[in-house]
Amino acid sequence: MAVLTGLAWLLLCQSAGEVLTRLFGLPLPGPVVGMLLLLLALRWPRIRAPVGAVADALLAHLSLLFVPVGVGVMTHLGLLSQYGLRMLMAIVVSTWIGLAVTAVVLRLLLRRRPPSMEPAEQAE
Repeated sequence: MAVLTGLAWLLLCQSAGEVLTRLFGLPLPGPVVGMLLLLLALRWPRIRAPVGAVADALLAHLSLLFVPVGVGVMTHLGLLSQYGLRMLMAIVVSTWIGLAVTAVVLRLLLRRRPPSMEPAEQAE
């Protein structure tokens, strides 16, 4: 019963996120807003326990969620053989760009850190 209650909480938070996004015209997707609502709701043990139960149940069967992806790849092997190298290059290049942008942003943020947040110097 706890799994069903937890699933109901997950669906309720996602639905509330969709409603809030459409009602207020938020620039975030509904599921992201729902996840933020769920994050706030997880402060209460009455919600945390059933959501934890459904999370454990979903993680126990996580491998089943990859079956549709595998079937899709097998169905489109012709496209994969035709565009596979281009897709691989796009994935590699976009990953490297993402890593580079993250590194640059981190360096900029570390430079702008206030002096009170500087790490304490180690005693020698």
